[in-house]
Amino acid sequence: MSEHVVQTPPRGTVSTLRMLLIWLAANLVVTTLLTGTLFQPGVSYATALTSIVLGTVLGALVLVGVGVIGARTGLPTMALTRAAFGHRGSLLPVTFNVVVLMGWSWVQAMLAGLAVDALVSAATGFSSPMLFAVLCQLVVVALAILGHEGIARIEPWLALVMLAVMGGIFVTAFRAHGPAELASIPVDPAVELTPALAFDLVFATAISWTVLSADITRNASTPRAAALGSGIGYTLSTVIAMSLGLTAFAHVLLGDAAATPFDPATLVAAFGWPLAVVMFLSVMATNTMVVYGMATSVTHASLSRPLPFVPVALVLGAVSVIGAMWFDLLTRFTDFLALIGAFFVPVFAVILVDYVLQGRRTTLDVLVARGPRAWFRGGVHGRAVAVWVVGAATSWLLTDVWPSPVGVTVPVFLLSALLYALLAWPRHRPEARPEAGASIEGRRGV
Repeated sequence: MSEHVVQTPPRGTVSTLRMLLIWLAANLVVTTLLTGTLFQPGVSYATALTSIVLGTVLGALVLVGVGVIGARTGLPTMALTRAAFGHRGSLLPVTFNVVVLMGWSWVQAMLAGLAVDALVSAATGFSSPMLFAVLCQLVVVALAILGHEGIARIEPWLALVMLAVMGGIFVTAFRAHGPAELASIPVDPAVELTPALAFDLVFATAISWTVLSADITRNASTPRAAALGSGIGYTLSTVIAMSLGLTAFAHVLLGDAAATPFDPATLVAAFGWPLAVVMFLSVMATNTMVVYGMATSVTHASLSRPLPFVPVALVLGAVSVIGAMWFDLLTRFTDFLALIGAFFVPVFAVILVDYVLQGRRTTLDVLVARGPRAWFRGGVHGRAVAVWVVGAATSWLLTDVWPSPVGVTVPVFLLSALLYALLAWPRHRPEARPEAGASIEGRRGV
């Protein structure tokens, strides 16, 4: 019988207010703002606002749930997957996490490039969005390697600056067109956006941020600070940023019914250089943490010892710079969000249900190779992987084969959670849990 001592997670130091400011800064980004431009004229202004609020609040429940586990255990998000998927099985979500973060880095670099290009072309006549996107991403990679800690410290203060500028844009938009005028924009059925799909788009945005949830909240002083700080900060920032995108684009639509959504140049042309500066700074701050998060995920993916950070960051940084030239991805942003949902909705459903079934017992010992909490037969929990496959396949079917009229994200989350609970419950019954000294192989089965 092998003896195992459960490790006590280190106590974090980040207060509720500080956590709130971190999350506020993290999601006041150009991608969230521009997502708000995708709703009208597909749905009415009032329906879009309702979808933004409901989708954000309900999506935040998943984000906060994963974040609280991170605060209680001291573990980052991808390390939490080891408890449910096993050490080797966790390589599946870790791999997809790198893919998703790489996609986010490309999208944000392109949007920063477009914002800078709009400023430069207006002042000089020179225009090269691809060149500016590459230059922006080169700066991001350098910051991720050399200065990510400084960015993390100043990001909350950048959020306050961005909030002030956003407030000015709201005032400008409402002075030109009152809420009644914005709501008068006729719905265009050709856009093929229903209220349910609008809600699903917002909910999927929360899932896309959950991949970083525990990475941030594990440093909270208490689980309560993690829950309140992340929940309030994420909800406020998302509602503000998306509502601003919605309002600003509605303002543009009233003057140009053919305006292009999800295009920084469209909004910069209407609201000037302050908005371009906000877009650029938000991308520099957030994308630095995204690239750093990618490198961190890869360096800690090894079961033996961590890989060296700088070489990993340089390789991933080079890929992110090359990918920043793939501007066609911007035309497929909603498909990208659907891809994130397919990858991670089942993962987070499994993590949350597994944590509940374990009686909230996930601890730092999941980091230990062949530890009793995370070493399944062969290092892979077959039931968790099977649920992931079913959830991802269902997401694809409801998106591309039989399009769901009520969206994909929520149905797949509920299906994955229920399926994992049914499959894993026999292995998690209280009477089936061995004591801490039980052997590795006898602790948890396939």
